[in-house]
Amino acid sequence: MVKKLIVHPYFKIDPSILQAADQAMEQIAPVLEKIEETTCYNQQKMQAAFSLAGVSESHFVASTGYGYGDRGREALDQVYAYALGAEDALVRHNFVCGTHALTVALFGVLRPGDTMISVTGIPYDTLQSVIGLSGNGIGSLKEFGIHYEQLDLKEDGTPDYEAMEERIHPGIKMVYVQRSRGYSLRPSLFVEDIGRIAEIAKRKAPGCIVMVDNCYGEFVQREEPLSVGADLMAGSLIKNPGGGIAPTGGYIAGRKDLVEMCAYRLTTPGTGREVGATLGNNRELFMGAFHAPHVTGEALKTAAFTAALFSRFGYGVTPEPEDPRADIIQAVLLRKKEALISFCQGMQKGAPVDSFVTPEPWDMPGYDSQVIMAAGAFTLGASIELSADAPLREPYAAWMQGGLNFHSGRLGAMLAAQSMLEDGVLGK
Repeated sequence: MVKKLIVHPYFKIDPSILQAADQAMEQIAPVLEKIEETTCYNQQKMQAAFSLAGVSESHFVASTGYGYGDRGREALDQVYAYALGAEDALVRHNFVCGTHALTVALFGVLRPGDTMISVTGIPYDTLQSVIGLSGNGIGSLKEFGIHYEQLDLKEDGTPDYEAMEERIHPGIKMVYVQRSRGYSLRPSLFVEDIGRIAEIAKRKAPGCIVMVDNCYGEFVQREEPLSVGADLMAGSLIKNPGGGIAPTGGYIAGRKDLVEMCAYRLTTPGTGREVGATLGNNRELFMGAFHAPHVTGEALKTAAFTAALFSRFGYGVTPEPEDPRADIIQAVLLRKKEALISFCQGMQKGAPVDSFVTPEPWDMPGYDSQVIMAAGAFTLGASIELSADAPLREPYAAWMQGGLNFHSGRLGAMLAAQSMLEDGVLGK
């Protein structure tokens, strides 16, 4: 039996929305139970990682200068390696974003004359300039003589395995996979999907590197891509693996020799991972890692609830409420510009930071239409915290993600519906 929502008199929410929310909770009760099971498994895995790395108070001490002999930095790498099923990991606060971590990995293992092929279509916007697909090309892989090929997804948004059998050949150095959907409605990839890609890649191009952009996917399933044949993956600490506590940073994880090559690119050949002061960030990075499985589970619950709630008001959602999930992103197809704007403005009211701010569409560099963003986060741009954003173009879908805890995340979704109701666009 799912308990009725307890609503205090702090927020005005229409009875029709409260009733729909109760029904949504009943609908997703089995889903929440499965999420809890995965969270429990992954939290035990993280606990084991801390134990195996022998984490102690001494690992939280700050280092300065060159950072030689920083025991905390080394233990943090071990924690992430264990938790992500990797031979080795490189976890640093000075990865400024997920794209930076991915860029270091690409430049770390690719050399002039190498060819990489993206088998999940065109990568996310911010990586296109890294490859040389957009922008002025300065400093891109293209400028360094690294060749790029692309295999588009099928019409239904799933990987084209048959085309991979034809296109991947021994001359390919890297097979690149983007796990999450980005600003698209295609399905995100499960670990099992990545395993199938890796099997084809290793068979058709022996010795190739299978690299995964794992952003938004960490700790969503029990296994990570490295467990099914991927060689290297990278992501941001202000998404799932930072647990909403890491203030910045990113990670690279995978085969030991490849991670070492990436470390030489992050700092310098010869010094690699042996240098780099942590400046007192270790405690927050350790705490973030420890909380990551739980917080990821809370974000998944928020996504499932949002899907169930808005599907009751007649909106298309992807994934569907009961669908298995490969990442934390939930898309809601709101059909109209006015509904999309109202949704994001209501979501902002459920944020702990800047809840009094009203998001407005604006011309954002790099996008062909105006973009609206709802994000009231403790850490600027943290996608593991409750947020919603979208370009103002058809099908006027909002991409919602995050939620540090399910209680606040659920409230944010209800306030989004309330905003739409007050603006006269809910269900219209």
